[in-house]
Amino acid sequence: MKELLEILRAAEAGRTRGEAMALATIVGVRGSTYRREGARLLVGAGGSLTGNISGGCLEGDVQVVAGEVLAEGRPRLVTYDLTADDDLVWGLGLGCNGAIDVFVEPLDARGLAGLAAVRDLAAAERTAALVTVLAPAEAAGTRLTVYPDGTLEGALPAAGAADRVRRTALAVLAEGQSRRTTVEGDAGLLDLFVEVVRPPVRLVVCGAGHDATPLVARAVELGWRVVVVDRREAFLTSERFPGARFLQVPFREAGAALPADERTAVVVMTHNYLHDRDVLRGLLTRPAPYPFYVGLLGPRLRTEKMLAELAAEGVTVPPALAPRLFAPVGLDIGSEGPDEIALAAVAEIIAAERGRPGGFLRERRAPIHAPTPS
Repeated sequence: MKELLEILRAAEAGRTRGEAMALATIVGVRGSTYRREGARLLVGAGGSLTGNISGGCLEGDVQVVAGEVLAEGRPRLVTYDLTADDDLVWGLGLGCNGAIDVFVEPLDARGLAGLAAVRDLAAAERTAALVTVLAPAEAAGTRLTVYPDGTLEGALPAAGAADRVRRTALAVLAEGQSRRTTVEGDAGLLDLFVEVVRPPVRLVVCGAGHDATPLVARAVELGWRVVVVDRREAFLTSERFPGARFLQVPFREAGAALPADERTAVVVMTHNYLHDRDVLRGLLTRPAPYPFYVGLLGPRLRTEKMLAELAAEGVTVPPALAPRLFAPVGLDIGSEGPDEIALAAVAEIIAAERGRPGGFLRERRAPIHAPTPS
């Protein structure tokens, strides 16, 4: 989301200057690629680039295509097939060994509205599917939004296809992975890119001590929504935690009061055993939906003691929340000090959100990225 906001700011600034721009979006991948579906690159007529769609091996060619698209005034779908296992690919210095479909379009008012729609969905903390028509050519660039309840915003150029597009978009939302697909319209096939748009991760940090500052800073850098919770008003300042929001509440009320849903990660780090236990009690007794991650700073035995004491009170871990508890916090990277611990914690949260174990990639025998559903 952070990258998209940078692209949107650059696009709006370019329009203010009257500069022609093109937007390149990855709409399909096969095999090993540096970026996945939804990655974008904004190309200015003067050669400026914002964002990226590869490690640098495609940007130059896409820049040429963008110039042609701006001259013609029509979108273009291009495919880069780098799957050849020979010297032609590796000798060119291409860093990927996969095929990538890139949709390049003039960034007119319609394209800018598409970018703004993603930003607005994130700001409203809403999940939706953004559908972009890739073909037929006369409809390329048309967009509509489908919400989880089936509500559809926008209009399709093809008659009779709205219900089919809605069903397809809802299926992609359920899968949770953006992809290119086709839908039958009355006049033929519609080639579509269905992009899953979800709010950024919300990180709730319980405890505003000095070691919370690097954790908050790393999360803000990633574009996460960050909330710092503490009972001490003097600790909850923008000077200490730039980019964060604040919730001042007693720790015994924090677990029930903090914002939490399936896009939320919580790190409990008050450095006070009783306060941490109070926060944990509130988390265990609140109704679903639960955060996808609840991490407790400190040794495992400390957390086990808390859980045993809470169990004696009749407060147990809900079965749905049990696999989401992480203690101690962070991946096992031998971290020392607040900055390294923050890095380990952020990496673990990303792994938990993506359903990954967080090990060495060299030991992974499966593809790095899950295959796109067909």
